[in-house]
Amino acid sequence: MAKQLLFLFLIFSSFSFSQEITLSNAAEISILTAGPGNSLNDAFGHSAFRIKDPENSLDIVYGYGEYDFEAPNFYLKFAQGKLNYLMSKDNFSRFYQIYVYLNRTLKEQVLNISQSEKQQLYNYLVSNYKPENRGYLYEFFFDNCATKIKDVANIATNNKITFNLPENYTEKTFRNLIYDNVNKNTWGSLGIDIALGSVIDRNATAQEQMFLPENIYKFFEAATHKTTNQPLVKKSHVIFKRKDVKATNSFLTSPLFVFSILASIIVFITYNDLKKHKRTIWLDVILFSFTGLVGVLILLLWFATDHTGTHQNYNLLWAFALNILMVFQLTKQHVKPWFTKYLNFLIIMLCLLTLHWIIGVQIFAIGLIPLLIALFIRYVFLTKHLSKVNRN
Repeated sequence: MAKQLLFLFLIFSSFSFSQEITLSNAAEISILTAGPGNSLNDAFGHSAFRIKDPENSLDIVYGYGEYDFEAPNFYLKFAQGKLNYLMSKDNFSRFYQIYVYLNRTLKEQVLNISQSEKQQLYNYLVSNYKPENRGYLYEFFFDNCATKIKDVANIATNNKITFNLPENYTEKTFRNLIYDNVNKNTWGSLGIDIALGSVIDRNATAQEQMFLPENIYKFFEAATHKTTNQPLVKKSHVIFKRKDVKATNSFLTSPLFVFSILASIIVFITYNDLKKHKRTIWLDVILFSFTGLVGVLILLLWFATDHTGTHQNYNLLWAFALNILMVFQLTKQHVKPWFTKYLNFLIIMLCLLTLHWIIGVQIFAIGLIPLLIALFIRYVFLTKHLSKVNRN
């Protein structure tokens, strides 16, 4: 008899816990928007859903964009754009403490939606968090922690949300939207500008601007519900405000300063070579190896990955992949006659880069400007010097 009762108890418990909670009328669903952090990976903020229901002792946070470090070939898949990210779930108290510790502003917007829509949104999140559903293919611009908020909200309300343009809305390119969050003269911005191509230099539509958590906040503040014609956000407030800290960024360690020093060295060596009618071979080997390897990386990001933002990257105009194959020529005092034509081709490429920059086909990293000038000067010197050597 005792075994039968225990069996029935286990069956009942399993059945009970497998059921989704029915939210009470006191339940609230809100959107949490975290401000930017200090590192590049959290420079754009974060978005998440908060489900709060005191009658069910429920106060949890669901978010998207958690790394799956246990995925096989993690780094390779990450580089290829084939890595599945995970949906996350946490108690609000722990979530809050983490962002307070990280000193990141946390804002909340309580949604003005019906009870059935609350339940539908909650049920969707519960289902989405199941092991077989948690993973999804992350895409920085079109399927990230912020865009998921918009998508899930639309699903829960059967697409009854009207996203009006926020106050002071302006059209911007994807790259300029990134610049709003990352200083142009930082190493993070330099990496972004080298890795991402001209595809991000087009204007983002209003909906596409919501790839940023801060814009999710702004668009939801202005949004209305099509059924009630009421504001989608019932109330909004700041849960935690970032404490002011002294900025640690120094111009002396910025890309613009570092590349200015390197460019000055290149120009000085070139001037010295010109005066002495010689060529510093090791410098040319370094320059061609560096630009060639960067070019190979850009080609791989363009053609060997699923990242959409790395396509049509005209950084190849200065980081020309074939340079890596020219290193052997540079180790000789007398080069093949065709090599001077190749150098003229590199000079033309730098001129095309400047044209692309001026007319807005692609915006390049400002930190590269000194290096690009130095490369131009070095290529012109090499063309004249090697032509003279070959004639003699």
